[in-house]
Amino acid sequence: MARWEPNAAERLAHAALDLFAERGYENTTVIDIAQRAGLGKSTFFRHFQDKREVLFGGGAVDELLAGAIVAAPATATPLEAVAHALDAAGQEIFTAARRERVARRQAVIAAHPELREREALKNLGLLASMTRALEERGVPDLTARVAAELGGLASAIAYERWSRTATGDDFGKIARQALDDVRASTASC
Repeated sequence: MARWEPNAAERLAHAALDLFAERGYENTTVIDIAQRAGLGKSTFFRHFQDKREVLFGGGAVDELLAGAIVAAPATATPLEAVAHALDAAGQEIFTAARRERVARRQAVIAAHPELREREALKNLGLLASMTRALEERGVPDLTARVAAELGGLASAIAYERWSRTATGDDFGKIARQALDDVRASTASC
């Protein structure tokens, strides 16, 4: 693969997942990843801070969710704005074409405590981004935080459901159902 080809970050991410599956996370170096992608070590570090970050995509997901919340219709309730963000995640991240890659990524993370910890921190960052986006819409602080937390819970439930289905169901549809289920369960508390 020529070094000048586009999509270096994506190539590095694919190479990393392949190597983590073949050799294990601990036995894969940044140089291994860069070589597998047909790139140099310096190109790797232009895109990722370290080999953990190749699994976590920087702040792109935060920006996607926050942007979708801000862009939700002005009449949307806080949870409807969060649902709008979950729809965006389904269109951009949790697509049928990426299902296998997402599952492979999750398997690597699940097998390593260090990566599970990083995933938990990333999820806290996502919740904070969603809360700030809701506050930008004028939602009071506590309401924004609760809506973001419920959205995060619905997203986790939706991910579990989506990753277990082989039918190709749309993540956004599954996420909206999970959000409805979470909302209904809080009514009975």
